[in-house]
Amino acid sequence: MINRRHFVALGLAVATLATGPALAAEGWPTEKPIMLIVPFPPGGGVDQMARLIVPYVQKQLPGANIVIENRPGAGSQIGMEYGFAAAPDGYTLIGVTSPAMMTIPFDRPVRYKVDEFSYIANVMDDPGAIAVKASSDIKDLPDLIARLKASPESVSIGHTGVGGDDHLTTLELQQAAGVKFNVIPFNGSAPVNTALQGGHIDVSALNVSEFVQPVADGTVRVLAQAGDERSASLPDVPTFRESGYAFTVGAQRGVVAPPGVPADIQAKLVAAFKAAMEDPEFKETAKKLNAPVHGLYGDEYRKSVLGIDARLNEMWKTNPWKTQ
Repeated sequence: MINRRHFVALGLAVATLATGPALAAEGWPTEKPIMLIVPFPPGGGVDQMARLIVPYVQKQLPGANIVIENRPGAGSQIGMEYGFAAAPDGYTLIGVTSPAMMTIPFDRPVRYKVDEFSYIANVMDDPGAIAVKASSDIKDLPDLIARLKASPESVSIGHTGVGGDDHLTTLELQQAAGVKFNVIPFNGSAPVNTALQGGHIDVSALNVSEFVQPVADGTVRVLAQAGDERSASLPDVPTFRESGYAFTVGAQRGVVAPPGVPADIQAKLVAAFKAAMEDPEFKETAKKLNAPVHGLYGDEYRKSVLGIDARLNEMWKTNPWKTQ
């Protein structure tokens, strides 16, 4: 029989459920380290983004300890699924890149939903590019295209995973120029660079920021970049558009959290990233590193990602990349 004690117990339970998340949020972010999952190997574009921004975010969150953990695999799918399934307590963040996070679900089943992540901040917007080893006998983009027209699939190109922006750069060039590469996917940009320097591939498709240091070191030559305009980081490198190939491909790199993060914690994270990116010291460091910084925050970032997702849906209908 239900009596007064049952109602008291029920009331306490309801009160606990109602105040639990708020009480949990009170101890954030000092109860334990915040894990920033990077779903790519060390050294790649998302890894570089995370290591650049994290010290400045920590300054905005007194007592916080943000730890970067690389969980590569399946073109970032493994790390994203891990982060998506993590507890929504503000202690797990995920470094992501668009369009890869949206294109993977076209290719195979995934255990995450792009529209359900808690969006924090976009940090960089990085055009695609293709490059050869400095000693390569491929002189420039016209020479590369001529070789492929003369002998389809005679030139190998490596990218960071099926459906990623580097893969899309390759597909767009093949379609625009009417050529066919021997396409080889890798698990991140660092292995692509290693393969290029080792002579295992002829061409690499990465992002402009990932080529800046190798160009400075004299180990690669960038043939073309996929921005609307030449990047300030590589001003001597022509765009594909300048050669008559009218396409633009790039990578957004940012930070999200699992679905269901309490609104107050999400707001604090968004504010911390925004303040970090407005920090004069961060801006100076990013400028020295030629980092393509472009801030979008919270719902603005989410709308941008979902807008790209809608465009990719249309692209998939006419030119599905799973078979290429």
